[in-house]
Amino acid sequence: MKELAGKTAVVIGGGHGIGRGIALALAREAMNVAILDLESDAAQHVADEIEVLGVRSMARPCDVTSEASLASCASAVGKELGPVHVLSNNAGVSAPQGPICEKSDLDWQWVFSVNLFGIVHSVQAFLPGMRAHGEGGQIVNTSSTAGLIAVPDLEVGVYTASKYACNGYSEILRAELAPEGIGVSVLCPGLIATGLAQTSARNRPTLYGGPLDEPKQMPPEMAAQAMQAEEVGPIVVRGIKANRLTILTHPEIVVPMTRARFEAIRADGEAEERERAAQQ
Repeated sequence: MKELAGKTAVVIGGGHGIGRGIALALAREAMNVAILDLESDAAQHVADEIEVLGVRSMARPCDVTSEASLASCASAVGKELGPVHVLSNNAGVSAPQGPICEKSDLDWQWVFSVNLFGIVHSVQAFLPGMRAHGEGGQIVNTSSTAGLIAVPDLEVGVYTASKYACNGYSEILRAELAPEGIGVSVLCPGLIATGLAQTSARNRPTLYGGPLDEPKQMPPEMAAQAMQAEEVGPIVVRGIKANRLTILTHPEIVVPMTRARFEAIRADGEAEERERAAQQ
């Protein structure tokens, strides 16, 4: 999708971090932008930032675990800003660190309710409108480098599993929507200064155990290396215009690691082929 000016974008989870960075970058491309976020004050703040850039914006509270909330938002955006051409699904949560075998069912249910089913339900809410205008568009689902490479030492197993699921969903969705001119990209950020752990902790619903204690801050040495969230926005814009399947913030790190992962898979496959041949 090369022409963005004058069209409408929806950024879910746009009140903070990467979502805010994406929203600002799309506004600088002269798109009108709807900011949907569980934290309505944060959404309004970003909408105010966007209007300074000379385009229209709106803010609305949105809970991606509620199909009714998403349906209401889709209706409101259509009435206020018109047909949607770009949908950025950026809402996400992270569970507390720890061994995956020690995580509770509530941890699993909470993380997947947002990181996978939140994206599924957001697409279900906005895709009919994107199909109806017949002009094509782009869906960008925010995953993570953790959706491409499992790193056990980080002890974010539930998060990693949810992001692998997001990647698989996005690849199938891309194939299904390509004939309709709707592209699908999966954004896999690396180390970004977002405050995700903090927003996740304070917004965990009562259904899944309620708010968590304030998590530890990122170690200073890691924080110094982290990309700023606003830097992600222009990367996403380039990915949208090129209809990339995978949008990477740190290709210099991720590409060698994914190459090593698939080399290991190939080695296992070749070993099995040799063993079968030896048995014949």
